[in-house]
Amino acid sequence: MFRTALRNVLAHKARLLMTVLAVMLGVAFVSGTLVFTDTLGNAFRNQSAKSYDDVAVAVTTHAGRRDEGTSGIDAATLRKIQGLDGVDTATGRVSGFAGVADPGGKLIGNGWSNTGGNFFPGKDGKDASYTFVDGSGPTGKDRIALDKQTAEKGGYRVGDRVRVATNGPVKEYTLSGVFTTEDGAVNAGGSLVLFDTPVAQQLYLKPGRFQDVTVTAAAGASDRKLLDAVEPLLPKGATARTGKALADDQAEQIESGLSNLNTMLLAFAAIALFVGVFLIANTFTMLVAQRTKELALLRAVGASRRQVKRSVLLEAGVVGAIASVTGFLLGLGLAAGLRSAMSLIGGRIPAGPLVVSPTAVGAAFGVGVLITVVAAWLPARRAAKIPPVAAMSSVHSVATTKSLVVRNSIGGVLTLLGAAGIVAGAAAGKDGRTMIGAGAFVALIGVIVLIPLLSRPVIALVRPLLMKLFGVSGKLAAQNAVRNPRRTGATASALAIGLTLVTGISVLGVTLGQAVDRMTTDNVKADYMISMASGDSLDGSALTALEKADGVTAVSPQQAAFLKVGGKFHSASGVTPGDVQQVFSLKTVSGSLDSLGHGRIAVADKTAKSNGWKTGDTLPVTYEDDRKGTVKVGAVYRENQFLSPVLMPRTLVDAHQSRADIREIWLKTDGGASKAHEKALVDALGDNPAMSVMDRQDIRDTFGGFIGTALNIMYGLLAMALIIAVLGVVNTLAMSVFERQQEIGMLRAIGLDRRKVKRMIRLEAVVISLFGAVVGVALGTFLGWAIGRTLASAIPGYALVIPWDRIAVFLALAALVGVLASLWPARSAARLNMLTAIKTE
Repeated sequence: MFRTALRNVLAHKARLLMTVLAVMLGVAFVSGTLVFTDTLGNAFRNQSAKSYDDVAVAVTTHAGRRDEGTSGIDAATLRKIQGLDGVDTATGRVSGFAGVADPGGKLIGNGWSNTGGNFFPGKDGKDASYTFVDGSGPTGKDRIALDKQTAEKGGYRVGDRVRVATNGPVKEYTLSGVFTTEDGAVNAGGSLVLFDTPVAQQLYLKPGRFQDVTVTAAAGASDRKLLDAVEPLLPKGATARTGKALADDQAEQIESGLSNLNTMLLAFAAIALFVGVFLIANTFTMLVAQRTKELALLRAVGASRRQVKRSVLLEAGVVGAIASVTGFLLGLGLAAGLRSAMSLIGGRIPAGPLVVSPTAVGAAFGVGVLITVVAAWLPARRAAKIPPVAAMSSVHSVATTKSLVVRNSIGGVLTLLGAAGIVAGAAAGKDGRTMIGAGAFVALIGVIVLIPLLSRPVIALVRPLLMKLFGVSGKLAAQNAVRNPRRTGATASALAIGLTLVTGISVLGVTLGQAVDRMTTDNVKADYMISMASGDSLDGSALTALEKADGVTAVSPQQAAFLKVGGKFHSASGVTPGDVQQVFSLKTVSGSLDSLGHGRIAVADKTAKSNGWKTGDTLPVTYEDDRKGTVKVGAVYRENQFLSPVLMPRTLVDAHQSRADIREIWLKTDGGASKAHEKALVDALGDNPAMSVMDRQDIRDTFGGFIGTALNIMYGLLAMALIIAVLGVVNTLAMSVFERQQEIGMLRAIGLDRRKVKRMIRLEAVVISLFGAVVGVALGTFLGWAIGRTLASAIPGYALVIPWDRIAVFLALAALVGVLASLWPARSAARLNMLTAIKTE
């Protein structure tokens, strides 16, 4: 039977090609994901271990210019650490944001990974953390050094003047050297600027203070003993750990982060493989039907049911093994391509080999063979039931009425149960997402089981239109599409699954995107928002400069603060009285926002209600500098998503902050946004590359743009499933043409020309594709609505939006898929010799 199975694979290799391709793509997705994440993990773990190779003890304080709790490590403490027995070197570090401008004034890097640090030379005048490829380390207040990638991006050479922005005004420095580093920020696509140590301390902390200390051990010294000696010398709030412990922790964090990426990619690979199951099952079902006489003859000459079943499963196993080998090799190429693609978009991956783990190999072959064999099990079971007497009949076996009734009953029950679970989950709100997920899976299985039953009435609706537009070709196409409902259903199911997910994601994404967009337009009146590209606080000098800028009619910061009332902390925003109403939409419930100008506070309505506060109340408060006092509630306003629930006048916040924590500055300009106003603002800020000047459209894109990006990523990941679905349409049509050779020959003989034969096959493909698309769009819209209901309470102004334009595009693409998928089968059908076809059994 093994030889029989192998002979059958070779005899039907053309008809099994699409199955091999489907499994190959799924296996490539799985193996590529595993190899890619293993390679990333290995590279970053090696880099992390390398960066801690010489570190015996690392001291961390988390000190910053705004942090009053700890002031870092002073020079005296550092000298004590350097003097301990067993210490080779002790290096003080201080760091923060530093953005480098290119010659055109634009920021080099992505903002959040643009960092600055200090050059800490040892006795030999070198800093062991950096290897200089040109020039030397910075010494003096007007000198800096740049990492090699940043220098190359900016076209800078030693001796050039470079504009650098920290959290204050932009300054110009002379480039003293260019270095290479394994710093994580640089590998993430950012930049690293080195300053002389006193300059870095002044910028990021306090003179003579360090945030961190790195200790290396002398030969023979124990890291553990050094740790025990260092800890008693440290100030309050500082922590010390061995380099090995830090390396292990970082490796664990890398593993955790990549695990999430791995899980997401494998989930989409599973979807692609699930779609492939329908293609495989359809292929083997049609092969079994076409080989009814052959299998019956095997039974007649003594083959048992078990042997026939085993023969079909062996065929599936051989196909799965071939597809697994090719898919695994393709997966290796995919992993290498993804690594290269990340480098092209600015993310530097540390050098290292492609890691092929036993898990990746085992998963690739296990998944490929298992999926193929499982998908072929039902067709194999049907093959085993073919009686020997069928060898004398040329009629393929058809499903019995009883089997169809059982199938439709099961499908109906599953669909109703799944729909009930989805509706119940939607009604439960944010706690119902698990229920919706389970209901969606059950409903999808139910619809797949029911889809043959649905095909007849749905396709019957379009039959008159096909007959009117395309005549006899349209009539025959509609009849062929429902001739074998199970086959049509299995083919359409693959497209339905893909479009269910695509439509559901689209409905949810467009709905959330418009809700966020409405939230922006409804809450903001400002023409511009100024913020730091790094997400850090703006310097107070920026606010002063903008207040004096030409064309500015109103300006208010969003200055982060907090109050403690009755033992409970409340976040607050320091704003400019009078101007805040012009840059934000604030609807007063009671009192007047003008009271902010008299030292009173304003409270959002939900916060006032939950705490029992009302206009006129005097509240005992503790400010963030621990000073106590009282404030009077001057107004209650409708909650605004861009402001904290408590508004305070800037003067009151400044009195209790040593350094203003200004997150954004909002401005209104005379006549609205314009190129001239934008230039005036940029000039007022000193053409600072680290500060973003955003108009209203930029603001909307900032808060809602990530949704569009996420949608595009999802579409890309689902593309594999849709490609496999297309292969399913091609495969079904090609095998259907082979099966109907005699019929097509008869049609040609009675006058149907080649052009009409092609049209018939194409229309059949379009009908099947659109049928699957309609089912997928309907189910996807239902799921998008249900998931959206679980988010509605957290998003003000949430309202379901059905993206009709995208749905129209999906349906048009489904029709196009049908046309493209039919090209080869239609050409094959049209080229059949009618006399040869008529003689075919």
